[in-house]
Amino acid sequence: MSHGPRSGLAAVSSALLAMSRHLEVRDVLKTIVASARELLDAQYAALGVPDDHGGFAQFVVDGVSEEQWKAIGPLPRQHGILAAMLREARAERLADVRKDPRFEGWPKAHPDLVDFLGLPIRDGDEVIGALFLANKNCERPEGGCGFTEDDEELLGILAQHAAIALTNARLYERSRELTIAEERSRLAHELHDAVSQKLFSLRLTAQAAARLVDRDPSRAKGELQQVAALAAEAADELRAAVVELRPAALDEDGLVATLRTQIQVLDRAHSARVTFTGHGVKALPASQEEALLRVAQEALHNALRHSGADHVDVTLDRRGGGAVLRITDDGSGFDPQTVRRAGRHLGLVSMRDRASGAGGSLTVESVPGKGTVIEMEVPGG
Repeated sequence: MSHGPRSGLAAVSSALLAMSRHLEVRDVLKTIVASARELLDAQYAALGVPDDHGGFAQFVVDGVSEEQWKAIGPLPRQHGILAAMLREARAERLADVRKDPRFEGWPKAHPDLVDFLGLPIRDGDEVIGALFLANKNCERPEGGCGFTEDDEELLGILAQHAAIALTNARLYERSRELTIAEERSRLAHELHDAVSQKLFSLRLTAQAAARLVDRDPSRAKGELQQVAALAAEAADELRAAVVELRPAALDEDGLVATLRTQIQVLDRAHSARVTFTGHGVKALPASQEEALLRVAQEALHNALRHSGADHVDVTLDRRGGGAVLRITDDGSGFDPQTVRRAGRHLGLVSMRDRASGAGGSLTVESVPGKGTVIEMEVPGG
């Protein structure tokens, strides 16, 4: 088979590896489309994920500039050749898509497509997308299509692996949504158990102070001092919860800046000294940055709420193309085996799930009376 500048098994392998490297659905779609266009040496490629209302939930293109794409207008509907691929679930290889009786035209700014190769992406019996290419960069036979049977076979291989990558990405996103829901539930419990109780105590103490103001001013002063202390504790608890619920935008600030900001807040809010250093870490895939941030938050929560540590140190260092996060505290420590047998996890299960979900690993070292070290490594992109 000959498929332009990148041909052969190595090119196919590279494309398949690129698909499996991403966990976000949008990233997977972009990788599938770019890989297909490059491998088959086409001018244009696109992939549409249908919705249940006759349109497309997502539609990704390659070979069209952002300005062109904006000028084209709304996403296409499920009609013409696209509808045929979705409905009949078979390949379409055409010498001139404009001459096909199913062709229904396109917007004025749309590029002019001629020869066409399209395939449905299937997960079992379900069609979950339509992948197509147009305008092969080659000499076309008289009255024929530039795309060959070999091209169709190769695109079929890509479509099979695209179905796996897309299904895995969807499962990952659903899993992440469940994790976020679980986090919100946990934060709600924390707010109820910590902040609400402190606010209740604050209200009772303030009422006691009000009753004592006239007959026992000195005792009233003591109660008011307690009110101030309770208010400060409630503010600290609330601040910590808000930091976990709405971290600084990773896309805007990056992981290093986000960690540094949150750790500065925690250092001010707690009696323990909390420090952070970062060395040479480059931008990582979004899923890995989020996982590193959440593991750091969970580990800090444990250290500051349960360990009695005087000092918690967080470091983020570059390792190869990825990064390693380390959270060290000088607190009471624990026996991981005892914790596991007792059915208490201290968030360790959640942290390990986050690490593995981002393609990384997590290690926990702790000894009673000698503190804890939690280390997470991710490979990068």
